[in-house]
Amino acid sequence: MNDSDWRDPFAEDQAAREREARRAERAARRREEAQQSLAERVRETEQPSAPPREPEPPTSVQPVAASPPRRPPTSDQARHRRTIGLLALGAVIVLVAGIGVVLSRSGDDATAPAAPKERKTQEVVIPEGYDRSQIAQVAKKAQIKGDYEKATVSSRAINLKKYGAQDAESLEGFLFPATYEIFKGDDVDALVDRQLEAFESNIAEIDLTWAERNGYSVYDVVNVASMIEREIAVPEERELAASVIYNRLDAGNPLGIDSTIRFEDQNYTEPLVESRLNEPTPYNTRINPGLPPGPIGNPGRASLEAAGNPAETDYFYFVIKPGTCNEHAFVETEEEFAAAEAEYQAALQAEGGSPTDC
Repeated sequence: MNDSDWRDPFAEDQAAREREARRAERAARRREEAQQSLAERVRETEQPSAPPREPEPPTSVQPVAASPPRRPPTSDQARHRRTIGLLALGAVIVLVAGIGVVLSRSGDDATAPAAPKERKTQEVVIPEGYDRSQIAQVAKKAQIKGDYEKATVSSRAINLKKYGAQDAESLEGFLFPATYEIFKGDDVDALVDRQLEAFESNIAEIDLTWAERNGYSVYDVVNVASMIEREIAVPEERELAASVIYNRLDAGNPLGIDSTIRFEDQNYTEPLVESRLNEPTPYNTRINPGLPPGPIGNPGRASLEAAGNPAETDYFYFVIKPGTCNEHAFVETEEEFAAAEAEYQAALQAEGGSPTDC
């Protein structure tokens, strides 16, 4: 046997060991790549905002021969991993969308609660000076449920004692006249509460220093204002009429205001006969000195302000001027009053009715 025919008996064993080492290296690399691909898919689908975790070192069988450094994945492998990740993310999106559709359909099938109906309102106009019985007719015409006159005998919504009206027989005078917007279907109590609230709001803004200084309560002011509201149509005359009332009260003279009798009789249209003017009834201010037992209606803001702050005059009388639209002549003496009254009566006879020109 020559040298060319000689073979190392251990060479095949060494080659076999190297092949086995390479196979083990490839198997370990595939396991590592599979673990990395799985970790990337989990991060992309479940925790997109979390920072990537360091991959755990793969468990591999150590080859006999030292293994070469790990090679980076090829571009084909990277594209393959990205494709798998995108497919997984798409599957998650489809699943979430499907759940949303199911929930939406189940919500549509359920009976949604009905939206509350918007309540309709209506305006109720209460003219200045109207008394309780007249306002009751307004409420009835507006189809407001309930008995307005009964509802205005008393109310817990106002403390009458606060205004010196603890002995008042009703809420007359405190039912502030205005235009109110109330809900359709509300009863008269709702309207009364609004009127009482409006009264307290308005009276709180009026300077009553003069009345308090001269010994008049708020209820007295309301009483005077109710007579001004009935007697005076020209705004500029309100404070003058208030001065006449207070001057006569201070002197102890009867007020001589016929509107108080009309309130007592509920007669706002027919003439007052002479015999009625001499009847000693509580509201006959031609006979009884002082204020009437209570207000004869519900005054507005302007009359309340005039009653709280009268003009400073020496007037004791006022009489309608013939040929005017309810203007008055204001005079100091009884002689002046008699002359003005005679002029009015002559015009009344000549006209056969009210000698005013409105």
